[in-house]
Amino acid sequence: MGIQIEFNKGRVPVKVWTRNIEPEAIRQLLNVASLPVVHGHVAAMPDVHAGIGATVGSVIPTRKAIIPAAVGVDIGCGMNAVRTSLSAGQLPDNLRSLRMGIEEMVPLGFNMHPASRMRGSALQRVGRALSDRLDRIVGQHPGLMKMQRRFNETWLCQIGTLGGGNHFIELCLDEADRVWIMLHSGSRGIGNIIGRYFIAAAQNDMRRHQLHLPDKDLAYFSEGSGLFDEYVEAVDWAQDYALLNRQRLLAAVIEVLKRQLPTFSLEAEAINCHHNYVARETHFGEALFITRKGAISARAGELGIIPGSMGAKSYIVRGLGNAQSFCSCSHGAGRRMSRSAAKSRFSRFDLEAQTAGIECRKDGGVIDEIPGAYKDIDQVMDDQRDLVEVVHTLKQVLCVKG
Repeated sequence: MGIQIEFNKGRVPVKVWTRNIEPEAIRQLLNVASLPVVHGHVAAMPDVHAGIGATVGSVIPTRKAIIPAAVGVDIGCGMNAVRTSLSAGQLPDNLRSLRMGIEEMVPLGFNMHPASRMRGSALQRVGRALSDRLDRIVGQHPGLMKMQRRFNETWLCQIGTLGGGNHFIELCLDEADRVWIMLHSGSRGIGNIIGRYFIAAAQNDMRRHQLHLPDKDLAYFSEGSGLFDEYVEAVDWAQDYALLNRQRLLAAVIEVLKRQLPTFSLEAEAINCHHNYVARETHFGEALFITRKGAISARAGELGIIPGSMGAKSYIVRGLGNAQSFCSCSHGAGRRMSRSAAKSRFSRFDLEAQTAGIECRKDGGVIDEIPGAYKDIDQVMDDQRDLVEVVHTLKQVLCVKG
């Protein structure tokens, strides 16, 4: 489809890959486009919807600056997917035991691994390099430790945990009935702490320099300042932590499957992609910081994951390297209503109907994640035909939510 709307009311244009966009998201995009550090244009993916300060589903190129609230508080949140040698016929007719096994193995929601199990464990040794880097960051910003009880213990105990909200673990079938493992999680509580701390620090910095912003959540750090370098170090740490968290989650799910299913192997390279992050990249001949807030990298030939909601299709895609999108695409279907609106509009019976045939929670605690709260994933995919091509179409058969 290509670019469907272009706004030219800011300092730079906003290019949007959908017509399904609410007024609040447009306002936020125009606010971002008015910032002096934004370069070229802002790109909005077809799953775009309003966020905090910056719009979810946006790609923001900045020169010599980063906007911490655009990166967000779930720094490095993203996806893992891997194909197994299993076929649909090798799965049991009833998948409840598998779901229960995963829920027993993986701490969900606010839960975490017991500290007694983590001390001296192989995982603690894996996390040693991260620990040394974190000590340096906290040495520069001891205020981080004041934002969470048992700070040093909690981040370690949350490696290999899912969290809540839209995070999930799924078993899916592709078009050839091959079984895939797919999961979605991020940097957990420590990423939230780092994000909130540096968002507040950027806002204080803007006030100190008396810089006017269209939204306080668009406060930024300029390259060359001490806070800029320290934020980059902290955000790089959180993104590496998120990668490790997903790797350990995947290992835990594989362990459960090996206990309950026939012998299998992993057949395809694991796809691991962030969708809330900042990276140094070159576009249109300029060295830039690219913030993808609810978007994934889609360079030419690069594999990515675009999940639907817990009752819809998901896609393994290959990037087409579209320069106008800064080589990016959507990170999912995108919400079409808030969590509170979903809870007031839908019932548990709606959830049961919309997730028929899928082994998953069907209680009031996950109504805000009901498929009806999300945009139509097929329309989202149609809107970005010039950004990615579909490699595999996946359908969930089991979904674990926090």
